[in-house]
Amino acid sequence: MSEPLGVAVVGFGWMGRVHTQAYARVPHHFPQLPLRPELITVAEEVPGRAEQAAGQYGFASAVRDWREVAADPRVAAVSITAPNFLHREIGVAMAGAGKHLWIEKPVGLTADDARAVADAVAKAGVQGAVGFNYRNAPAVEAARDLIAAGDIGVVTHVRVRLFSDYAAHPDSALTWRYERKRGGSGVLGDLASHGADLARFLLGEITSLTADTAVFVPERARPAGTTAGHTLATGGEPGPVENEDYVGCLLRFASGARGVLEACRVSVGEQNAYGFEVHGTRGAVFWDFRRMNELAVSRGTGYQDQPVSTVYVGPGAGEFGAFQPGAANAMGYDDLKVIEAYRFLRSIAEGTPYGATLTDAVRSAAVLDAMARSAESGTWVDVPTA
Repeated sequence: MSEPLGVAVVGFGWMGRVHTQAYARVPHHFPQLPLRPELITVAEEVPGRAEQAAGQYGFASAVRDWREVAADPRVAAVSITAPNFLHREIGVAMAGAGKHLWIEKPVGLTADDARAVADAVAKAGVQGAVGFNYRNAPAVEAARDLIAAGDIGVVTHVRVRLFSDYAAHPDSALTWRYERKRGGSGVLGDLASHGADLARFLLGEITSLTADTAVFVPERARPAGTTAGHTLATGGEPGPVENEDYVGCLLRFASGARGVLEACRVSVGEQNAYGFEVHGTRGAVFWDFRRMNELAVSRGTGYQDQPVSTVYVGPGAGEFGAFQPGAANAMGYDDLKVIEAYRFLRSIAEGTPYGATLTDAVRSAAVLDAMARSAESGTWVDVPTA
């Protein structure tokens, strides 16, 4: 019989709902887990939103102030899905209160913010998981295994792309995401953070880089009221967009491999066009999030004109078997967050980290900080290793 574990969610926008639904689904997909998440508290400062969430999802209580969660002895683990500028303060406080953390990337506005939360987690001896969900795709894990086994030879170069149109509309509301003070970076923290994590997950550490950034929609309308997601705000008072819409970056890895990372939030015609292409001396492997359960693989001894085959991942890849009985059955985005929740809870149960950790968040944030410095200086920049 599994033991109940009190969990709370701080910040109840779209991602707060995704975390909550993941907690609810974990026992169905992973019945062997010795812990059963119990929804204790939801915290959200927008009036009425926490109460609505409690009524819909079954939280025992709803509060406006996240500090009440930190002081609640019923809560053992906390999902932090609040805006980026709150991550450091909330994360450090929750760890200090002895709560395990599942926190969304990029864990604050800078590498220093991520490092502060990581240090607080280490000092408190609690578990910390980070929302790098794309590494949880079974096909991505299969690609990593294939690369590590040498199936495509020695990796020579990789291209990681993250293109989306969520901010492409010129009438998109000027929310916290577009402000330096509250959002920090723009597409760097939102999408390139995933790209940096995927590149590290597949190929190891990034040692140096050079980057260029641009703002393509320089002005947006201020919203008249509370916003959620990527809402429009036609007719509002215009204000400046303070962070980047686009980043292009050249990477050098400790292995000697080279890479390209490109991300954009205003790519008209692109919806969640995320993926990678890894090339080696004897083959290649390709993945596209929009065909999440497939890999395109080229391997053999042909070199020239070597064919590419489509591989449908199945129960032998990652956690696929917890969701589908056979290859080519589809999984979706929310399933990746269920895997994330499972690995977070397993980390708590066993006292050993599983999945993306605060260390991964610090390393990804260090890459993002280096990109920002490079874009400002126009030079190659080393990525610090600590």
